[in-house]
Amino acid sequence: MLFLGPHILFRTNQWNPWRADNKLNSHKKKSKKNILAKIKKVFICSNCGSSYPKWMGKCNACGEWNTIQEEVIVKETKPEQRTRIWKGPDGKLKEPKPVALPEVKAGTTHRLVTPDSELNRVLGGGIVSGSLVLIGGQPGIGKSTLLLQLALNLKAKILYVSGEESEEQIKMRADRLGNLQSDCYLLTETNSSKILNHAQILEPDLIIIDSIQTLSSPHIESTPGSVSQVRECAGDLQRFAKETNIPIFLIGHITKDGAIAGPKLLEHIVDTVLQFEGDRNYTYRILRTLKNRFGSTDELGIYEMQANGLRQVSNPSELLLSQTDEELSGSTAAATMEGMRPMLIETQALVTTAVYGTPQRTATGFDLRRLSMLLAVLEKRGGFPFAQNDVFLNLAGGIRVDDPAIDLGIVAALISSLQDVAVPSNVCFAGEVGLSGEIRAVNRIEQRIQEADRLGFKQIYFSKYNTKGLDPKRYNIELKTVGKMEELYKALFE
Repeated sequence: MLFLGPHILFRTNQWNPWRADNKLNSHKKKSKKNILAKIKKVFICSNCGSSYPKWMGKCNACGEWNTIQEEVIVKETKPEQRTRIWKGPDGKLKEPKPVALPEVKAGTTHRLVTPDSELNRVLGGGIVSGSLVLIGGQPGIGKSTLLLQLALNLKAKILYVSGEESEEQIKMRADRLGNLQSDCYLLTETNSSKILNHAQILEPDLIIIDSIQTLSSPHIESTPGSVSQVRECAGDLQRFAKETNIPIFLIGHITKDGAIAGPKLLEHIVDTVLQFEGDRNYTYRILRTLKNRFGSTDELGIYEMQANGLRQVSNPSELLLSQTDEELSGSTAAATMEGMRPMLIETQALVTTAVYGTPQRTATGFDLRRLSMLLAVLEKRGGFPFAQNDVFLNLAGGIRVDDPAIDLGIVAALISSLQDVAVPSNVCFAGEVGLSGEIRAVNRIEQRIQEADRLGFKQIYFSKYNTKGLDPKRYNIELKTVGKMEELYKALFE
């Protein structure tokens, strides 16, 4: 049948360029649809990982402002490319099935004990098989040095993956540490799929990733370090660790506020979160446990940075105490608890006449607001004229202490510096100071007394409300109990 128009003559059963169902138009629409499928964008909060279809100024999940970023999430790939290229320990892909709780066999958790006793302490006794451990810290604090030192000293097959440094740079650091081992393999790669493929072929006993923010998944379009990349790569590493029973250490960057960079979901995915702290101007480093599914979070490890690596500090009290024999005013020893470990630390105070109208308040290693509170208590309850004096407080060794039991030692140091009367060097303190001037009880007083006794102190001052259950005959140190600051002043300065 022919259609006769004013300008065009063609058959109705042939191709019509204006028909919507012709093959050319449908092909164009399909191609356009495929192109659009590759560009799938979503807005993700960099703080909590919540996603939104459009940009918002404030995240409704965590309440933070200006943390929502635009990211490309999905990349068009074939279904066979989306499947993982690694398998379980038996070479088969097993699907999880529901198991009755009484049928689950609870065995002893297998741990890999390392030569580093401080690391074993914070991990709860060693590295658990199949665990995912995240270590965060400031740039240059020693995270890579700590894990490379672990890889060189551990008698096992280690795969050290670096996305930030070349093989030559890692070799130079290993030469400086002075202990080379043939079972440590280096891999400079940032593709997460290729890393897991090499790990499946090598079958190491431990994998170290430096760092998680440099990895990228081939199935995500966004740049490395973004929220979607960190979440995808951490999820792949977690599944690999759980199915192969190979523990993995991840090094994570931190923000300017000290929190681990990336979404908060990263800390929920991993089994253990460790924080490597310390001042770069000091030699001491502290490894704290923020989260641990296989042990206590009250433990911490202490290291000393040296030219040939990190040295374990088994007795930190001897390093944090004064090394001079001369007794000076404003210096006292306080018994504090860092996690489950008792330590004695030297508190130094300097009180001088204020040169300018407003007196200065400076504290290093101690909360400045708490120092202001202690000065107000001394002014109100004790009548000491601190309002006209500059006050400088320092905790020796560059360590930061939040234990309230250090209040009594700080108060004694402040009074000692104000009156220029030295406190005997064989006397230590452990007590919390209240707003009414009372000396409050503190926890774990027995461990504090034992540590002071072991270090050779002759007297220890603490709250009289801590005497329940204490036997003075068990210790060689003399126990001095006080209830108010007036009693402490009479015992030391009158």
